[in-house]
Amino acid sequence: MINSEIALIFPGQGSQLVGMGKDLAEKYPVARQTFEEADEALGYKLSQLCFEGPEEQLRLTEITQPAILTVSIAALRAVETQIPKPCFVAGHSLGEYSAHVASGTFSFADAVRTVRNRGKYMQEAVPVGVGAMAAILGMDLEKVAGVCRDAAQGEVCSPANINSPEQVVISGNTAAVERAAKFADERGAKRAKLLPVSAPFHCSLMKPAQDRLEEDLKRIKMNKPVYPVACNVDAELADDDLRVLDTLVRQVTGSVKWDQCMRLLVAQGVETFIEVGPGKVLCGLMRQIDRSKTCLNVGDEGSLKKTLETLSQKA
Repeated sequence: MINSEIALIFPGQGSQLVGMGKDLAEKYPVARQTFEEADEALGYKLSQLCFEGPEEQLRLTEITQPAILTVSIAALRAVETQIPKPCFVAGHSLGEYSAHVASGTFSFADAVRTVRNRGKYMQEAVPVGVGAMAAILGMDLEKVAGVCRDAAQGEVCSPANINSPEQVVISGNTAAVERAAKFADERGAKRAKLLPVSAPFHCSLMKPAQDRLEEDLKRIKMNKPVYPVACNVDAELADDDLRVLDTLVRQVTGSVKWDQCMRLLVAQGVETFIEVGPGKVLCGLMRQIDRSKTCLNVGDEGSLKKTLETLSQKA
């Protein structure tokens, strides 16, 4: 049974925390097998880093990315036989890979290896300190784009994550991003704060990473997605393998149009969003995008049970 009102959404980088996935692996054999599959695909104990840390290692981009993907797929496998099949899936940045695994576009093992490399390439694309990101809160996209243009002054500075009407993250050269944050403050943003990230994601400085990742993506077997995927870079539905390859390549330097993706799914009739993976970041953004929609989450045993209860009441 496919439910026209349900979409599964998957978190991206920043949702990681030590201990994530541990209780799912202890209670659900299929979740435990997911961690074992990731450990085997990567050749090291990713499961141990998720369950025990240390936190500074879990924060390294090339570990964070496969870790969040693995927890998301472990949570999905633990819950998917107990919920109606969705009609759409989407994921924030890295989470788009989780969405494609959920949709059968490519295998979990291929995804885990690809996002490990994606993290590594992104980290290596720009020397530490050269790039930065900042969150601009309470300023609309048009004004943020204007701030970025004025702050660039020959450098790179552009919207990277259009998360909600309340939150746009910008990315680029450190000095330009710092200028943009200052301009945003002066021009009426509620807040502009530099983010503790290791690289300036989703801007043109990531082009070397994009070129390397494209070669990797061309080598993996892709299928037509079972459920259409709302792709970040275009805020449109991707439902064939060639389109998927193109959107995942362009996503490295392109903006994550999350606000637009969620509005697209709402326009398609989605009433209930289920965030699958660690944390509740996407549910928080959904409250800013459309408070009338239900957003549930599945990240551990407690939230899984709560989500199943809510769905049974809605049925």
